[in-house]
Amino acid sequence: MEKREKLKNRWLIAASAVGIHISIGSVYAWSVYTKPLIQKFGWELAETQFTFSLAIFFLGVSAAFLGHYLEKKGPRRSGLLAAIFFGVGIAGSGIAIYLESIYLLYLFYGIFGGIGLGLGYITPVSTLVKWFPDKRGLATGLAIMGFGFAALISSPVIVYLIDAVGIANTFFIMGSIYFVLIFASSLYLAPPPKGWMPEGFKEGVKAGKSAVKKDLSQLTANEAVKTRRFWYLWLMLFINISCGIAIISVASPMAQEYAGMSVVAAATMVGIMGLFNGVGRIGWASFSDIIGRPMMYAMFFAIQIVAFFLLPTVGNALLFQILIFLILSCYGGGFATIPAYIGDVFGTKELGAIHGYILTAWAAAGMAGPLFAAWSRNMTSSYNGTLYFFAGLLAVAFLISGLMWKEMKRIRKAELETKEQESPVLT
Repeated sequence: MEKREKLKNRWLIAASAVGIHISIGSVYAWSVYTKPLIQKFGWELAETQFTFSLAIFFLGVSAAFLGHYLEKKGPRRSGLLAAIFFGVGIAGSGIAIYLESIYLLYLFYGIFGGIGLGLGYITPVSTLVKWFPDKRGLATGLAIMGFGFAALISSPVIVYLIDAVGIANTFFIMGSIYFVLIFASSLYLAPPPKGWMPEGFKEGVKAGKSAVKKDLSQLTANEAVKTRRFWYLWLMLFINISCGIAIISVASPMAQEYAGMSVVAAATMVGIMGLFNGVGRIGWASFSDIIGRPMMYAMFFAIQIVAFFLLPTVGNALLFQILIFLILSCYGGGFATIPAYIGDVFGTKELGAIHGYILTAWAAAGMAGPLFAAWSRNMTSSYNGTLYFFAGLLAVAFLISGLMWKEMKRIRKAELETKEQESPVLT
């Protein structure tokens, strides 16, 4: 008789997801390497920063193309492959430093590391959604919060190692640590048995106190991309990320210009922004379990429309920072809420692949947001036009969120009418 595999603990699945995201999220600590690389090799800031842009671009591309690999092979194999790509990418960057080759750095950190980033990002999320049918937002928020907080953990470690052992050895050490952490975390990942529900939730369903929330549909990734609602989600995420990244890229000089903050105070604000980015991921995503994903996204846009309109008029440093922190919390919350939203709309059949497709919005926004902010500032010598433009863009996103709600309502109504027509008429 075949031995039955012991049921895994869903909170350990969540911890494994956090382990993966804390590792790959270290990409946000790239700026710590920038100055030492420029000082050591005399590279230009733009060509050094391109390494980070390349990694984010390949995050979006690999998430889209490898989503089907995740669905076919499962989260464990997908996670192990992510460990190889990301570990080799970071450790291989040490070889690039030894050989003093920026092109090898692009290859290892930008391309290999970026592929590991994309695959590692989507791998645990679809699994978590299946293990937490009662708390989808909380579960995905936990993992993606790890990505947001990663730089706070890895930055001081990297700074210490660069001083102690040099840049190349720092890449070797960090790459090895990331490989082991992602590899070990991936070994525990597995989907739940078919039809599984958590004990407390199952008892509540039996007693009629809880209800299993039915997904709008169960579609494959290729079916999903042909629907309007996929592109509504894509546009909403694209706009949310574009506006957030634009603020991140100009927060310090804008704080000095509008609120009269000193260079040191503005730098401190930028550090705290990372905290709100992380807290927003777990906080807003958990709140979306209560109010629903459509309402949550509408709130993101409503809050930011007001914040972007107010920023040019605020001279008070405290109020200015509150508005910035609100924007960053919505930026992080958008990332953490989208996987649960995808599950609600398209089901869990190929959630990882659909999530991968939608993350191409991140790659596009990573280019569009900062570039427009810089161009607008140069053209007008002020951030006012940039902020008002993004407020208008957020208003468009708010309207799209309304269209999404209307589309979901229409589909549910059509489904209900079909069921009524199929039911036998009692006489």
